[in-house]
Amino acid sequence: MGSNLEPVPVTSQKHDPAWKHCEMFKNGERVQLKCIYCGKIFKGGGIHRIKEHLAGQKGNASTCLRVQPDVRLLMQDSLNGVVMKKRKKQKLAEEITTYNAGTATSDIAAEFTDTCGLNTEVDLLPMPQAIEHTSNLFLNRDQGPNNIGARKKKTRIRKGASSSNNNAMLLPINQSKRVNNHVHMAVARFLLDARVPLDSVNSVYFQPMIDVIASQGAQVSAPSYHDLRSWVLKASVQEVRNDIDQCSSTWARTGCSVLVDEWITGKGKTLLNFLVYCPEGTMFLRSVDASTLINSTDYLYELLKEVVEEVGVRNVLQVVTSNEERYIIAGKKLTDAYPTLFWTPCAAHSIDLMLEDLKKLEWIDTIMEQAKSISRFIYNNNILLSMMRKFTLGVDLVDLGVTRSATDFLTLKRMVNIKHNLQSMVTSVEWAESPYSKKPEGFALLDYISNQSFWSTCSLICRLTDPILRILRMVSSEERPAMAYIYAGVYRAKETIKKELVNKKDYSVYWNIIDHRWESLQRHPLHAAGFYLNPKFFYTTEEDVHLHIRSLVYDCIEKLVPDPKTQDKIVKETTSYVNSAGDFGRKMAVRARDTLFPAEWWSTYGGGCPNLARLAIRILSQTSSLIRSKPGRVPLEEMHETKNCIEHQRLNDLAFVQYNLWLRQRKNLVPDCMDSISYEKMELVHNWVSRREQISEDLESSDWMTVDPPLGSIAPLGPLIDDIEALGAGFDDFEIFGGPKDSEEEIVEENTVNE
Repeated sequence: MGSNLEPVPVTSQKHDPAWKHCEMFKNGERVQLKCIYCGKIFKGGGIHRIKEHLAGQKGNASTCLRVQPDVRLLMQDSLNGVVMKKRKKQKLAEEITTYNAGTATSDIAAEFTDTCGLNTEVDLLPMPQAIEHTSNLFLNRDQGPNNIGARKKKTRIRKGASSSNNNAMLLPINQSKRVNNHVHMAVARFLLDARVPLDSVNSVYFQPMIDVIASQGAQVSAPSYHDLRSWVLKASVQEVRNDIDQCSSTWARTGCSVLVDEWITGKGKTLLNFLVYCPEGTMFLRSVDASTLINSTDYLYELLKEVVEEVGVRNVLQVVTSNEERYIIAGKKLTDAYPTLFWTPCAAHSIDLMLEDLKKLEWIDTIMEQAKSISRFIYNNNILLSMMRKFTLGVDLVDLGVTRSATDFLTLKRMVNIKHNLQSMVTSVEWAESPYSKKPEGFALLDYISNQSFWSTCSLICRLTDPILRILRMVSSEERPAMAYIYAGVYRAKETIKKELVNKKDYSVYWNIIDHRWESLQRHPLHAAGFYLNPKFFYTTEEDVHLHIRSLVYDCIEKLVPDPKTQDKIVKETTSYVNSAGDFGRKMAVRARDTLFPAEWWSTYGGGCPNLARLAIRILSQTSSLIRSKPGRVPLEEMHETKNCIEHQRLNDLAFVQYNLWLRQRKNLVPDCMDSISYEKMELVHNWVSRREQISEDLESSDWMTVDPPLGSIAPLGPLIDDIEALGAGFDDFEIFGGPKDSEEEIVEENTVNE
């Protein structure tokens, strides 16, 4: 510092908070300020400039790199307070201008109505408050408030009110819409400029963020880039860890499942993501790049062993993986090392393979292709798409499932549900006058929609596959632990097919498909025990069936409870459960069989059988599948690519937070908030909305701005049926529990005997 600078004390009249964080000097007649953190001297600009320096606001001053985070936030709040005061004055001036302009517009409209001789008894509805094309996004920054006021939309007058009173009545509504429009455009500018996917607004945290910002009034400042990468991320990591600690505190009582989810990235890397499931939710633990050693069963075993020990061997009931050979071998080594846990193949994958096999049947494949041709023609023409959504009251033709096969069969079911709406569309004047109705695809669409045989076959396919889709939804959902329901779900699927086709020669084809994919899981002790210990199913099942699966329940007891004395107590207590003795036979307990979750039922009424109740709660609290959907934009691949140790840890924490936040909000996702033709879901719906080849005339029918968005309404589809309730009660067909046959000759032999 120069020797000609004389320190000047800061007097008590200096009220700005920034004066506490700088020193004042005098150089001749000029006053200079010095930052007490980094020592930078400012020769001009006053206290406002040093406040920008401390706040990290770029423009008039460089950013202080040594200021404390709380001081930086204080300076940002102070700057925003000044800005908000200016904005309030500007907003008040705009509102006065808008009100005066609106009054003049109404007077002009009234004069125009009188001179044109229009019927003043007719209600003229207000014009929709759409965003003006000349929004601030396309304006120069030097345009002032007068120009803004001149762009306000005109409104029409209502019946029975003077123009001035009418505008006084409409002003709050119009003003609210205008404020929302400004907010929406501001949000859109940020999303578009930052290249953030637009579906990010579907996050359950989006509206709460808006609410918090709005509730703070003028004292709001945005976090900086370094804030987000430092203390904000650190606080978020701690917040997520606290949630995980809270969930893990329940593992001793409910047990948990370790999930091993394998991903193949766009660059061909193989990532193994380790998660833990319990009734409180699913938690992401870590991600491992296993690209070079994925085929080594010893390597997989060591990874599984490490995660199981981290979670706690006493807490883990099962390790769930895909059904590939390397996982089977690694799972066998793991269960040999830890005899008190199971290895379980993913049930959702097995069920999805059932649907894939059903699609390969020739008659189903033919109907599917016809239905897809209808959908592709509609979804690639803006006029037809809007027409279809008009006649279906906003319901989309395509229904998204958790897998591609599920989407295929759900969409076929959706088409059956809106059959009459589609038939009304193709018999309407709008369809007849549309140029697309004269095209070859239009004639084919008309033939299919008018063909009763087509619809009858679609309905049959839906009846055969609906129970399988129900199982897939149950095992893919976190609403309830699936272990208590999956066995009953497969039973219902086979029962439905048997009742529909009657003849054993006919339904055996479909049973073989189910049994082929389900054989390994049908004999899995946890699935059998989940069915046996679910009171909703147990007390409505024939005794012969109990005997058939009781041996698998004993396998569970021997494996999960290593102490022989406790095993004997559990077997003894099973008698009370079978005979509905003690609290199990209370009228309350009988009623609660259908209303409480199975684990809750045991917790409430199993006090007389504490050892059996503890085992039942742990088994009935488990999932049976890996997570089918994947979180987008979690930087797992980037984390494994970076070579810097510090940045690797930061990306690891970022992925940890983002993955767990996504898992937390999965239960709250709105199923109808996605447009069927959105790119985000194209992998699932490709065969329904994508043309086989692009032709030049498609460009004339692809104006997305004229297409009405889907409303997500389900009104025309009838009442929703809960998947668990649809399972019903009563499981007395022993043939269904018999499992797959050993050979086709045995099936033919049985058919001959029956005939």
